[in-house]
Amino acid sequence: YPGGWTIMQMNDFNKHSVHLHFSPSVNYSIGYRSEIWRNKEWQFHGIQFNYLIKRINTRKSQANFYLKNAVGLAYSDYKNFQSKIEPNLFSGISFDWEDRRYFTSYENKVNHNTSIDKFFLQKARVGITPYIGKYGDLHTWIMLQVEHMPQGRNKMIYTPMIRMFKGDFLFETGLSNYGNLMFNFIKRF
Repeated sequence: YPGGWTIMQMNDFNKHSVHLHFSPSVNYSIGYRSEIWRNKEWQFHGIQFNYLIKRINTRKSQANFYLKNAVGLAYSDYKNFQSKIEPNLFSGISFDWEDRRYFTSYENKVNHNTSIDKFFLQKARVGITPYIGKYGDLHTWIMLQVEHMPQGRNKMIYTPMIRMFKGDFLFETGLSNYGNLMFNFIKRF
């Protein structure tokens, strides 16, 4: 939404993140991003810039293609490390397509800093809705998320999940094949 703010809280197997961003236009947003990588014991704090490369609207579906970049600091002060603060950047793309019955998405991310953590991550989702609601109704999706992180301890993570949204609120929850709870919340205002 041009001129709108969004707050996103994501909590999954690897990390907890918060992203607060402002959209000056339909084509881009800029804002603060925080990530706490629990198992890898480090944090990222910085500025994220998202750019809408292409949107395709048809009478029955919509597709979006984004470029996402961030720059900030990686911080680690945990039992296995001496206190470290390093410049950090990440970049990735995301793509989604949906109609009123089906949903698909793909995203990836390359993260780089000097010595705390370097990685490649990719995530895909497929979903179907059990019913087609009217505008303003509560919409529900049943989805499967597959996450691949080649350098991670658990290279493949499967998370069956439920997505619900109504108006400016979106809520997702699921349980991974490792028994970890995923919880995501988005509010637009």
